[in-house]
Amino acid sequence: MSLRLYNTLTQRIELFVPLEEGRVNIYCCGVTVYDLCHLGHARSYIVWDVLRRYLTWKGYKVNFVQNFTDIDDKIINRANKEGLSMSQVSEKYIKTFYEDMDELSILRPDLMPRATECLDNIRTLISELIANGSAYSIDGDVYFSVANHPSYGKLSKRDLNSQEKNADGRMSATAGSKKKHQFDFALWKKAKVEEPSFSSPWGSGRPGWHIECSAMVRKELGETIDIHLGGSDLIFPHHENEIAQSEAANQKELARFWLHNGMVNVEGQKMSKSLGNFTTIRSLLKRGISAMTLRLFILQAHYKKPLDFSESSLNAASRGWKNLNTALLLGYNHKEKLEWNLKSTDPQINKPENCKSNNSKDLFIESMDNDLNTSSALSILFELARPLRSISNRLERGERIEFKDNENELLQIKWQLLIELSGTLGFEAEVGSKIQEDQDLLKDIDIEAAIRSRSKAKSDRNYTKADKIRNELKDVGIELIDRPGGITEWIRR
Repeated sequence: MSLRLYNTLTQRIELFVPLEEGRVNIYCCGVTVYDLCHLGHARSYIVWDVLRRYLTWKGYKVNFVQNFTDIDDKIINRANKEGLSMSQVSEKYIKTFYEDMDELSILRPDLMPRATECLDNIRTLISELIANGSAYSIDGDVYFSVANHPSYGKLSKRDLNSQEKNADGRMSATAGSKKKHQFDFALWKKAKVEEPSFSSPWGSGRPGWHIECSAMVRKELGETIDIHLGGSDLIFPHHENEIAQSEAANQKELARFWLHNGMVNVEGQKMSKSLGNFTTIRSLLKRGISAMTLRLFILQAHYKKPLDFSESSLNAASRGWKNLNTALLLGYNHKEKLEWNLKSTDPQINKPENCKSNNSKDLFIESMDNDLNTSSALSILFELARPLRSISNRLERGERIEFKDNENELLQIKWQLLIELSGTLGFEAEVGSKIQEDQDLLKDIDIEAAIRSRSKAKSDRNYTKADKIRNELKDVGIELIDRPGGITEWIRR
């Protein structure tokens, strides 16, 4: 089976075929950097991290771009509230974004452009739209003319006559009176007194929200991309307006596939600050909830469906992760007792006698190819983990295990497959939430496991996590020495 994805544009599941064989260009709408990331962000970026990992695992060269919106009313309001500049607020929350995503083991995008870095591209794109009659300027403001774009509404399936006035939620009432049509939206906003502004052919001002992404997509990935990602709350107006702008300027399709994840509810209610159920990523992690528990909780539901967050569901995910983690740690903690050679890169899965493991891999692929059915894929992992967890628990109790025939070889093959498939979903074995405080109790095998986790974090460009592991080891008297060739040695101080 080949990968099939639900395309919001066509409202059906379609066979995914990239524009260029073997290469996939993806743009993911990023955060507006004015506050800490919340559980909804965690869901979006974990889900799209899995998409990226799975495409890479299938052999594609993935070019993943995700933006920062660092020009926005919300940032200006936060800056005024805190007595900071817009750039100071942006830098502060860009830093916290990286920290939170690194904690969740989300791979860093290949590029993370900022709106402030693409102003020339934004101005050029607006000029093109004005030149071809798709936009007009009035007294320092520039608007996109929705009436001149017949296909407007094709993503959200909305008719202009049924859309609410000022549905974009980002335009003031006074600005609305300048527009030729009530549904026209801002490409460039005239500067207000004492607000940050930038020069342009239409006067001092700043870009609208939607045009920023259109310009960044074209700059970093070209006029047509394979996949455009975002939350379902972005379908209208943001993605609808992106399509209108980009396609009016380029006369080409903006994206072949549009994928959107469902929203997060808390105890059955929409998550919002006004209801007092707003949950940030770092507040969850500070409670001691592991990043892998959070990943498991999110991936238990299909990405398009609403996800209900509750203490009971989180506790269930925690128990599930504990079971899976026990199985993942088997080869690391007990390789000597099992006499496993982990340097072997060939798990020999395709041997006839190993057909059960091979079938597990096929079922995993079948699940993921079916519009990223991570819920079904997780069931395959838990099935693989069951005997591994049992052996791990018995060894932890000090039992001596006698294997018959090739049982031990098959066990290693199953464990290697579990490691491979779990990694495709972004799961990493956790030795513990924190390195033990007494280095005398810290076994060599625990140190080596921590070093492996650090090496993987570095290869994933998760430098925050890598530094955290090094510092935790240093705090308990373990010094790491990085040698050429990716080798890390350690000594006790």
